[in-house]
Amino acid sequence: MAARAILEWVLFPRASLSRKALERALRGKTILITGASFGIGEAVARIVAAAGARVLLVARTADKLEALAAEIAAAGGEASVLAADLIDEAAVEDLAARLAATPPDIVVSNAGKSIRRPLFQSLDRFHDITRTIGVNYLGPTRLALATIPALVERRGQLINVSAVNVLLLPAPYWAAYQASKTAADQWMRCAAPELRARGVAVTTVYLPLVRTRMIAPTAIYADAPAMAPEQAARLVVRMMLTRQLWWAPWWVPPAHLASALFRRPWEAFAEWQQRRALR
Repeated sequence: MAARAILEWVLFPRASLSRKALERALRGKTILITGASFGIGEAVARIVAAAGARVLLVARTADKLEALAAEIAAAGGEASVLAADLIDEAAVEDLAARLAATPPDIVVSNAGKSIRRPLFQSLDRFHDITRTIGVNYLGPTRLALATIPALVERRGQLINVSAVNVLLLPAPYWAAYQASKTAADQWMRCAAPELRARGVAVTTVYLPLVRTRMIAPTAIYADAPAMAPEQAARLVVRMMLTRQLWWAPWWVPPAHLASALFRRPWEAFAEWQQRRALR
């Protein structure tokens, strides 16, 4: 445990936040957060609400959102519950219609679904792909398209909570997850110049492993170094102050370079591992 704590301290530096700076930047703003019922989204909602922002809470779990909204209201903040399943096209269209009355200044696209499953255990599970791509790519981009006019009018910000995986070499068992996250990342990177030219800040936060309920089913992560949800949330909120194009841990650029240089050895090693497992 001590070794893991040291690794986490080195790999995942903490973001500093000035309460006064947050209040100056966010007071009176309307911030929409998807995946707000648990983990990173829940923590982001608490931070920005405490700074005086009005929070629009989006997730499937209505009762959890209601509890969070009540907690924010009890602390003197303002939060609205907009329960919706991002996989459901009609639900997203309904959500977009409801946003006409309270258009957002900032959209935090945080909802996500992770899955780790071998290919040969997935041959009859195409729904793994449709679910992950629905939550990680199709739903977020559908919602982004609906909110872009308001973001342009308010010179707002679109924040995509992504993963370092999309910048590094892909790994076996992660095909559905990494494909969906990479699709969302590419969409954001392609859309960013058009949006930024119109005054909309576009930010991608490439997070490392975060200890949320999403990773709980993956046994190999139980003892792995991971960032706390509150720590990740502080990074996301910090991007609202800096409005920078992207953020990643300090070690990602050299790892990204290594991914380009050592692609063939890595792929050969991954194949060797799979052959070994078949023996």
